[in-house]
Amino acid sequence: MRALRTASLLALTTATLLAATGVAAAHGTRWQQVGHTTAENRISGEGLATLRLPGHAPEIVYRNGATIPQPLKDEGWGHVGDPDSLRGYVFDVYQDTRTATPTTKMYLVTKPDGTTTEFVHPLQPDEPAANANAQVAATPDGQWLVSGPLGEVDRLFVSPTPFLNPRGPRQAGDLPVAARIHLDHHIRSAQGCDFVGATRLICATSDPYNDLYPTNLQLLQIDLARPLTGRDVTARVRELGQVPLVSTCTGTFTPEGVDYDDGMLRVEVVPPSPCNTVTDVYSFERR
Repeated sequence: MRALRTASLLALTTATLLAATGVAAAHGTRWQQVGHTTAENRISGEGLATLRLPGHAPEIVYRNGATIPQPLKDEGWGHVGDPDSLRGYVFDVYQDTRTATPTTKMYLVTKPDGTTTEFVHPLQPDEPAANANAQVAATPDGQWLVSGPLGEVDRLFVSPTPFLNPRGPRQAGDLPVAARIHLDHHIRSAQGCDFVGATRLICATSDPYNDLYPTNLQLLQIDLARPLTGRDVTARVRELGQVPLVSTCTGTFTPEGVDYDDGMLRVEVVPPSPCNTVTDVYSFERR
């Protein structure tokens, strides 16, 4: 997902280590960088998720514009956001790029057997149309999907997970909003999010400013007051630090997808041109 506004920054020569602050520090949590890899930009740059299929080794799947199947493009779904995966299912989020002011967003669910189902949701009055789906994150119990748009927002949207939640749809149709997560602090341009526990999300933003938090391009921690049940819930937002900005090129960095799997947090960052032939993926563990 490309940001609405991106930061123009000089490339740093060393990685930024992310130390938790606020609530995270009180719990003794610290995310430390433990690895770095790259993925070709022909497949990456909009998001990533770890897919675990029975009988197969874990696989990291990437998303970008070129990975959108042509039939979906023909329907008008020309933008894909940061996906998530759980129990062999893959959850993708799409934006209508054919309409100047979109009125719908789409969730594409891929079952473990490879079959796909489209869930098209009419936007509610408080769902911004621009980049209506920037990312999606499944709760660890598989019951709920949390999604949000780009831009500055004070809430995230909760829907029942198709096929995994008895309240969720099992055939193509609307995927309704069941609840909202009301944030105690605005966030801007969250490009990717994932759950690292039943009540904690980690999100990466392409926010180019430091008016909301001390740094720009933040990694944010969102702590829910309780696990999701389909009712509205409040949440506290804390900044953990700036994502790594490492490149021999100078210019615009764009944080993208976030993935958490088996104790490993991965954050995707697109480096400045012309170094953006690859996407950087930084790995972190809790210390």
